[in-house]
Order: sequence, then structure tokens, then C-alpha cells
Amino acid sequence: MLNATLFSIDEVNKAGGINGRELVAVHFDPGGDPFLYNRLANRLLIESGVRVIFGCYMSSSRKAVLRAVERRNGLLCYPAQYEGFEYSRNAIYCGAAPNQNSTQLAEYLLTNVGQRFHMVGSDYIWPRESDRIMTEMVVTHGGEVAGRGYLKLDAPRSAYKKLVADIKRSRPDVIFCNFVGEGIVHFYQEFAEAGLDPKIMPIASLTTSESDIQAMGNDAGAGHITSATYFQAQPGLQNEACMKRYAARFGDDVVTNMCWEAAYFQVKIVAEAMRKTNTDEIDILRPAVLGIEFDAPQGRVRIDPDNAHTHVWPKIGRARTDGQFEILSASEAAVRPDPYLANYDPNEWGGATDNTFELAR
Repeated sequence: MLNATLFSIDEVNKAGGINGRELVAVHFDPGGDPFLYNRLANRLLIESGVRVIFGCYMSSSRKAVLRAVERRNGLLCYPAQYEGFEYSRNAIYCGAAPNQNSTQLAEYLLTNVGQRFHMVGSDYIWPRESDRIMTEMVVTHGGEVAGRGYLKLDAPRSAYKKLVADIKRSRPDVIFCNFVGEGIVHFYQEFAEAGLDPKIMPIASLTTSESDIQAMGNDAGAGHITSATYFQAQPGLQNEACMKRYAARFGDDVVTNMCWEAAYFQVKIVAEAMRKTNTDEIDILRPAVLGIEFDAPQGRVRIDPDNAHTHVWPKIGRARTDGQFEILSASEAAVRPDPYLANYDPNEWGGATDNTFELAR
């Protein structure tokens, strides 16, 4: 995400910056600590003169930064998929909301994989909420939850071994995985070492990406399923051209993912708003961001003027042995964000999508 942001800022500057003025990046590393996220966000806003913050991955980090930008009238642009049910006048949400990844994943799994789910994840806000949303969809459409297990973010590797043993006993059709960071790597590796077969019992996730596959090893990730708005290997001129430019800067072995892509395009959108307004004053800039469209690597995206979330292109992918994803199904159009599931009818698929979701050819 950091590399994507710096890469995007560099492209903005090479294209003339903001009406001739250069964008300058100031960044700190909070090390995953929500306390430091809040402290360093305040430092950016007060000492560094920063008005727009790009970043955060975990929901706990986002909420820590939101306290700072709301108090000091900054703007947070958040590139990660998240649990929804949030609104802030000081935030723009560029990752997928539940109706843009969870709905599609539930429908695909229940239709093509099986009815019995085992829910696992890291024990904090986003995994618990994603579990709640997925459970409602599964149960409403005739499925069942065969088991559930959550671990602390700093849980030892041995805890994952016990969790996998519980899954072997419950014998689900699919595991819905909400681990993040090192937890993803530990869980998939333990799953593989236990001899479990993804052809019989796949892991399905909203977070497991190309970078996670690289960290765990391609063999451990192969055959498992992810719902995302972007995959590095997806076809399309926009993505292919962006990958060439990115590889030219960082090397041919670059690995990207859905958060990389959102981190990239959110900079371009804010830059466009800055060019239009010629200011970074948030009360002027944020309204200008709303409604902006951009040809992103995933497809043409749009910031929704009503809820400040993004119209994105959901896809379902299965990890290959080379660490990339085979796209199994894809949206034919950008899906409007419904972060509060206000228009979702649990008895009907796609009530909040306004698009056709089809098998990829």
C-alpha cells in the first residue's frame, strides 16, 4: 500500500503535479499499533501540515486515525475492504463494502462449493462483523455454520494447529477465513501441513491476496478462494499498462493486490479534486472528491456522492500454483456501494448490487 501510494504520487508529479505544484509525501510507520496510528496521525496533521492521509489496513487502525482527522478536520482515504456500517465526514472509503465482496462470495460458495461453513478469524472488529454478515447470508439461504474459532492477533503458531484440528472434526464444506497479517500465513500453512485438500474443503476469504500467497508459499495457497475487487493477473489494458509502469520502477517480480490497487487509484482521485479546487482545504476538497470517476486497474471506479464509498468491480478468484489468481466469476459492471446493507434483501441475491454477476469466460 505504501509503495502504491508513493508510485501514484510520483505519477501525479510527473504529469504536472497539482497545477504546477508538487505533491510531497510524509509518512510514518505505526507498526500496527492503534495507539501509534492515532498519535502519528495527530503528528501529521499538527506538526507536518498534512491535511490528507492515505492509509490504514485494519479497522482498529482506521478508527484510531478517524479520531484524529475528525478532531482536526483532516481527510482519511482508506484503501482496504472493511465491514461497512460506518460514515465519517472526514473519510473516503475506496475498498469494498460488504455488498461488494461478502454477498458475491456467499452466493458463489453456496452455489458451487457447499452448505456447511466453518468460520475462523482474528479476534477484532472486522473479522467478527464479516462473520456476522456472512452467517446471516449463509443461514438465510439454507446453509449452516458447522463451527467457529477466533484467535488473538498475536496468537502463537500452536494455536492455529488446534484450530485446524477443530476444523477436521467439524468437516465443513468450506472455511470462511477472516485472519489478517501473519495469521493468514499461519492458518494456511497449518491447513496444508494437516493434509487437508482445497479441492474438497477450500478456504474462502475476503483478505487473502497475492502478497499473502507469496508469504505463505504458493503450494499452501493454491486452490483456495478469495473475493476481491482486483487481482494482479486480471486482463485489461488499464491493469496491464499500470503493471508495466510499476514493474519498471520496482522490478519485474512485483506483487500487487486489491489494497495496492485501491491505494493507487485513491491518490489519483484526490489529485484530480485538488486540481479542480486548487486547494487542500478539506471543507472544499472533500465535496469535490465525491462523484469523481477514474479508470483504475480494476475498471472505472466512482466515489459515491451519497456515502463516500466507491463503485467497484467484484470478482471471485482461485489461487494458482504460481501465486496468482484464476478469476472464476466477475461483475459485468461496477457495483454501487451499500455499506449499511440498507437495500439488501437477505432472501434475494444481488438486492444491493444493481449488476449481473456471471461466471468468467
